[in-house]
Amino acid sequence: MGLAPLGSFLVALLTLVWLGSRWLRRRGAGWGPRTLCAAGPARADDVRALVVTAHPDDEAMFFAPTILSLGRLRAQLWLLCCSSGNYYNQGEIRKKELVQSCAVLGIPSSNVTVIDHRDLPDDPAVEWDTHLLSTFVLEHIETNYINLLITFDAGGVSGHANHIALYTALRYLQSEGKLPEGCQVLTLKSVNLLRKYISILDVPISCLQSQDVLFILTKEESEQAKRAMRCHHSQLLWFRHTYILFSRFMVINSLCLL
Repeated sequence: MGLAPLGSFLVALLTLVWLGSRWLRRRGAGWGPRTLCAAGPARADDVRALVVTAHPDDEAMFFAPTILSLGRLRAQLWLLCCSSGNYYNQGEIRKKELVQSCAVLGIPSSNVTVIDHRDLPDDPAVEWDTHLLSTFVLEHIETNYINLLITFDAGGVSGHANHIALYTALRYLQSEGKLPEGCQVLTLKSVNLLRKYISILDVPISCLQSQDVLFILTKEESEQAKRAMRCHHSQLLWFRHTYILFSRFMVINSLCLL
């Protein structure tokens, strides 16, 4: 095959993928209820979901499709952020940015909690204590009658040690039988670097992959997710703007039951 025909073929293929992604994205709003019911309560509006994150901005960078989709399904939402993000001594600023971001995503400030514990610092070089972390999480679950937990998977999406520690803590709670009866855990599925940065072009690929819940934002919702991310002014370096434009996690969340 010559270069010209090959180029035409690739352009046609990319066009088909792009069109397919747009079509699937328009339908994405209806996919959550059917799959979510298998993961927790019989009705989506009975869900009391706790999103467990490591740092302020995780909720917008990684979990916005899940949070916005659950909000659309009328689930009740809480967020537990397990550090203040004080790696560069910006903890107080970042806590305020988190509350603003959550407001954009539909989580009221009364449902947002930040753990600011000296043994749980924002630091990839520090291994968070599983027992301490799980104690904080379990207290939050029991206080708010949580029946659905959402956090990172074993890969932590970005490989950050603090992200992975959350998975370890929730896995510990489940394996030790400490979670309330009927409380399920969904973990955000990590993907390879290429898929991570092809935005909506990953929609058809995601649809063909194995997962228990798939959330895809509409165009309007993805703009809402971007507004939430832009609330984190202290973190908006040039590469974060690139992330906002190209990351699939601003549009798509694939989740698996633990």
